[in-house]
Amino acid sequence: MRPWLKVALLLMLGAIGGWWFWGSGGEEGGALEGRPAPALRLADLAGRPVDLGQLRGKVVAVNFWATWCPPCKEELPALAQAWRAGEGCLEVLGVTEDSPREDVVAEVARHALPYPVLLDGDGAAAHAFGVAGLPSTFLVDSEGRVRKVWKGAITRERLESAAAPYLAPGCRRGG
Repeated sequence: MRPWLKVALLLMLGAIGGWWFWGSGGEEGGALEGRPAPALRLADLAGRPVDLGQLRGKVVAVNFWATWCPPCKEELPALAQAWRAGEGCLEVLGVTEDSPREDVVAEVARHALPYPVLLDGDGAAAHAFGVAGLPSTFLVDSEGRVRKVWKGAITRERLESAAAPYLAPGCRRGG
């Protein structure tokens, strides 16, 4: 095989692997859409347990990310803005995996994240949600059903637009 062909094949395989691993730029859809969200109970950065089931009655964006993932870090400000604009109607739970706690703490401080960030040290939560690449975000309605799944980074606008039909009366969209 010619050397340039080997290089081209390796580059192509690397691009496909990167696309699969980091997501496809906000691709929507997933096997969980319309189904009950898996149980999610993890410790936050202070060691307190946080349970998705305790947020029943609210719309929740569950965002899986890692500190070593550039698209994950790029979307953190948008998630923080959506949480702030949600006025208690749109909750966000950040779930980190494959990241040392001290790196997570530094990233949370760097972006001044106002919402709970949970540690999924063994990846069990990511596995339960069927996360195949990072970032991945799951929109859970007030009844605990997954309504939208994004594979790859999302924007504040896309999140707020998808959440709007599920918000309780009196909750306004955006801010």
